[in-house]
Amino acid sequence: MAFVTYIIRMLPLAIFKKKINNRFVKSFLAYVPYAVLAAMTFPEILYSTANLYSAVFGLAAALLLAYKDKGLLTVALGSTAAVFIAEQVIRLF
Repeated sequence: MAFVTYIIRMLPLAIFKKKINNRFVKSFLAYVPYAVLAAMTFPEILYSTANLYSAVFGLAAALLLAYKDKGLLTVALGSTAAVFIAEQVIRLF
């Protein structure tokens, strides 16, 4: 396992000896970590609650708060509160 991890980290250093000047490649490589993180966390967001509707409600709250440039703690607490409220409302019906 350590060998495979080392190969993945060493391979770009061995392949790209010169500085990358292509704007497309640089922008592509800059967004790869965000895309991988989103691909790993998005399914977990939808299936982390007891009900899919409360998860979608919490996701919408998080996206809205993040769009309004709120801080990470505000987004996390706001989405958690939205999920909690949605779960309580769903439990009533």
